[in-house]
Amino acid sequence: MQQPDTKPSNSAVEAIDDSQFHQLGAHLLQSIELALEAADDRLDLDLDVSRQGGNVITIQFRDRSVIVVNTQPPLHEIWVAAKCGGFHYRWAGSMSKPLWLDTKTGRELLSDLSEFASAQAGQPLTIGLK
Repeated sequence: MQQPDTKPSNSAVEAIDDSQFHQLGAHLLQSIELALEAADDRLDLDLDVSRQGGNVITIQFRDRSVIVVNTQPPLHEIWVAAKCGGFHYRWAGSMSKPLWLDTKTGRELLSDLSEFASAQAGQPLTIGLK
């Protein structure tokens, strides 16, 4: 079942240019890194969070499973590869209220990522914007 706030009307979506996409993507990736590092410190999850090329985060879990999050600048999308599958998230927010929604399901990126990471870590994790 889809939550009511997951798909804003087209009028709520602010168009973004390449520069704004890079800014939003960098902030998102940094937030993910910070949230996972804090969770690792708090819960001793034995995570290995690394950044490649500035636009790719690889998260390796204790069981050696991996989640990869990367920006796709030409498409203005964020891609996530997790144990449960691959997902593409497209911009659907505003500069003041960032929102990335899955192109197939309409689900929100950080909610999904929290769910994927929790499953792979074996403990509840919450990833949000900082």
